[in-house]
Amino acid sequence: MSGGQLLELTLRDILQVINPLREDWSIRFYIINELQAVVQSIESLRGATVEPFGSFVSNLFTRWGDLDISIELSNGSHILSAGKKHKQMLLNDVLRVLRTKGGWRNLHFFANARIPILKLETSHSISCDISINNLSGQMKSKLLFWMNEIDGRFRDMVLLIKEWAKAHNINDPKFGSLNSYSLSLLVVFHFQTCVPAIFPPLKEIYPGNMVDDLIGVRALAEKHVEETCAVNINRYRSDSSRLTNHSSLSQLFMSFLEKFSDISAKAATQGISPYTGQWEDIDTNMRWLPKTYAVFIEDPFEQPVNTARTVSNKQLARISNSFQTTLNMVNAANQDQSMLVSALVRPQISQFLVKPPFRCQSSHSNGTRPQIPRAMQPAGRVQDQFQNRRSQKRQNETNQRPAQVVHIPKVHSQVQQVWRPRSES
Repeated sequence: MSGGQLLELTLRDILQVINPLREDWSIRFYIINELQAVVQSIESLRGATVEPFGSFVSNLFTRWGDLDISIELSNGSHILSAGKKHKQMLLNDVLRVLRTKGGWRNLHFFANARIPILKLETSHSISCDISINNLSGQMKSKLLFWMNEIDGRFRDMVLLIKEWAKAHNINDPKFGSLNSYSLSLLVVFHFQTCVPAIFPPLKEIYPGNMVDDLIGVRALAEKHVEETCAVNINRYRSDSSRLTNHSSLSQLFMSFLEKFSDISAKAATQGISPYTGQWEDIDTNMRWLPKTYAVFIEDPFEQPVNTARTVSNKQLARISNSFQTTLNMVNAANQDQSMLVSALVRPQISQFLVKPPFRCQSSHSNGTRPQIPRAMQPAGRVQDQFQNRRSQKRQNETNQRPAQVVHIPKVHSQVQQVWRPRSES
């Protein structure tokens, strides 16, 4: 078996282990409901709703992934802009109630962060980040979900890269390395810059600064973003002149490692722009000056915000080294699956993977695959469940949202009605 074939099989095995199961979705829905009950008990948050975002909504989370929560304040049908001090006060109220109620562990309040965040761990050992009025985070999550409609390899790559990054301790912004959103954007950028390209520059999906358009009536603002992205994604997918990239998952993974193996050196003069789909010289990009960060990965939906602003120079060197050492390992002539697994996943994940010295075709040495529960159903069916959780659809842009509704992307209906190429006849 060639090295490429072994890597491909190993990556597929890893995906089977880290993909969320039915119970992982259920647990997160349970946590959302528990937090909604907490919010309803707080007078200062009367009428507020608990709304998930991040990797849970974009369907880019693994079995052990965190859960991002936004407490959306009631303001009728309009988008409310709460000041930082007001957010700090409200999160303090939440913190006091959670401490009194019990059942929540490791509560930490980062009041002075750019976006105040309350971090905690649930009894199910799921970490949660709670913020106030993070509609921009919700919309960014939807946009990443919709990108997967262009090419399903995107989700596989994001899950694999996030697990690999955790294995190398370079996915922890608290200690100066990359956050998960930055890692996802690196995969987006990789898909934009491989040949032929899989993704277009994101300015072709949503031109302009998306967060600046989240004003006024919420239903109308969301509809504008959704319809703009729908038209442009449909146009891109339907372009018959576009060359198709047939790279396997292992080829994409290898080229990803190779592309960013010198990121430490490149970051001194260039930044990564998923919005334009190219490396950009920092000195000629007025949006990014003055250069105060070790590496610049621009948020394509909130320019010129640097999603990698917490990365330190020391950690950037470690990040670059992780890319290079993994690339060397994968390219090693004497590699076996055990070596690959140790380079790609954490020890607690590797225990679920069979690691014989060699494999013939897709069979394991004992003739059976590891006994792992069947992975969660496809995302489209999961989004059906999302839809069933809404007590009702928004009546119109002037109606106030029900206090107990958990808002999540209308992904399944969009997949059916919007995202699939439609006949022009």
